[in-house]
Amino acid sequence: MLQPKRVKFRKTHKGRRSGGAHAGATLAFGEYALQATGSAWMTARQIEAARRAIVRSVRRGGKVWIRVFPDKPVTSKPAETRMGGGKGAPDHWVAVIKSGRILFELGGVDHDTAKEAMRLASYKLPFDTRFVAREIIGGAVAKGKELSAVED
Repeated sequence: MLQPKRVKFRKTHKGRRSGGAHAGATLAFGEYALQATGSAWMTARQIEAARRAIVRSVRRGGKVWIRVFPDKPVTSKPAETRMGGGKGAPDHWVAVIKSGRILFELGGVDHDTAKEAMRLASYKLPFDTRFVAREIIGGAVAKGKELSAVED
């Protein structure tokens, strides 16, 4: 499971989920990507489940890049505990996902294989996603074009 080796502070504030992604919203490594269209917390288990779905789908071909990392601790108190007594102990780790964030990238496979792999991965995630492709148009690379717009 993904989690930081060490952190400066064990517990963090909840934060806000509004707004879009500032960084990590464009393709950087592969030709195809899965982009979040909603905002949520993505647990380390969900990241691993989606990664496994992609790897299983592409078999031995292709390379997968995971563009998110769970760096936020989520605390919880034990079951049937009375109120008070301070904040609970860190329970699991999440990545804060804002809309527009690239989650996974895929390279070295054909278009149909990539689309199917990303579709299978999207079922494992708690928010809506879209499939994005880097298309080569007239020698220039157009980064992050949505596929439905490219196919027209």
